[in-house]
Amino acid sequence: MEDAKSLDLIWGIEDIGKLIGRSYQQTYHMVRTGKLPMVKRMGDRYVASRARLVAFFMEDAA
Repeated sequence: MEDAKSLDLIWGIEDIGKLIGRSYQQTYHMVRTGKLPMVKRMGDRYVASRARLVAFFMEDAA
């Protein structure tokens, strides 16, 4: 079974926001309005794959 590090998951709006260079409020708004479709809600927390977030923003910048 893979551990969380090998899955490269980022848990929580705050940490997701740090990765993409946005505030908590900006990130939460992006998630709630569907602008970050790779972020999923798991119970009362949000989670995303670091690789998918980076790929999403790299594709957007190209």
